[in-house]
Order: sequence, then structure tokens, then C-alpha cells
Amino acid sequence: MIDSKPWEKKNILVLTGSPRRNGNSDRMADAFIKGALSVGHEVTKFETAKKEIGGCKACKTCWSKGKPCSFRDDFDELAPLLEAADVIVFSTPLYWFGFTAQIKSAIDRMYAYIGKSCKRPLKIKESLLLVCGADDEMKIFDGIIATYKEIAHYMKWEDKGVLAVPKVNEKGDIGATDALVKAEGYGKSLSA
Repeated sequence: MIDSKPWEKKNILVLTGSPRRNGNSDRMADAFIKGALSVGHEVTKFETAKKEIGGCKACKTCWSKGKPCSFRDDFDELAPLLEAADVIVFSTPLYWFGFTAQIKSAIDRMYAYIGKSCKRPLKIKESLLLVCGADDEMKIFDGIIATYKEIAHYMKWEDKGVLAVPKVNEKGDIGATDALVKAEGYGKSLSA
């Protein structure tokens, strides 16, 4: 007899980092979302570049005002989405070998969820990285991939994949690659 685990619907949070509306990484995020929705997952897209999220101030006052961060900004909108998510996806263009400042600020503010004072631990179990950049060489992604993998390891998230796409610079360049098909496939694969 085969022991099969029933399929489980997941709540997926997709954090985008591009300040360019409908840019290459944004289109990768949308393709991923299309795939995830097609197999029945719930997906929320949170566009960090359209929000005002300041960096962590290392004040160590997390949860002292009943919420993850003592400072008020759009992280207050993101916090409940983080707390509801089973899966987190980072979709970003490559800026200076790493995440964009907009998405990095959101990541830094997750610090509130790792301390002893945390009131509502995250239930995220899985993560993915979708990233694209203008350079021709894959080596250009080494920094962001290493950072992402260390974040996933530190947070005890199972890394479900990295899609790194070189040679995309101008808006729409992603359409000349197979990245959108692959991103959609990653979305569908989370049902496995």
C-alpha cells in the first residue's frame, strides 16, 4: 500500500522588490502567481517598492507596543501577511549584487520574528527566490543567492528553488527568455 500525503493548499506571500511597474522581475512574480493559483493555492502579492518601509533601527523594542515593530510605517500592512503565510517568495531585480533596497528593508524588519520577545512566530516553512539582472554571466547572482540561502537556513525555511535570469535589462526583456514558463512551473510545483 502506498502511503500518500494529501495535497495541502498553501498561503503564499510574494514580496516584489522592483520599483519599475510591470518590469521583468514583476512579470516573473506574476507568472509564479499564475502557476500557484492554477493549482489552488492562495497568493498575496506585496509590492515593497510601492510602500514606505524603513530599515530596522536595531532599537530592540520589538513587540513592546503589541506589534512586531515599534515604528509605524507600511510594515504594519506586511506583518499580518507574513504571519499568515506558509510560503514566502522573493521576486527582485538584481541591484548591486543583492536585493533592492525596498525588499531588503522588509526583510530586515523580519528581525522582530526571531527574538525571544516575539508574540506571533511565523509559520512560514518554504521559500523561493526569483531574480533577474542585466549581466550575461550567472556569477553575478552569487551574492544574492548566497544571502537568500542563508536567510532561508537561518529562518528554517525549506528552499524550494532559485530562478536566476541573466541578460534582462530593458523592460520586457524577460519575454525573450523561458523564465516566465519556469516561474509558472515553480508556482505549480508547490502542490507536490
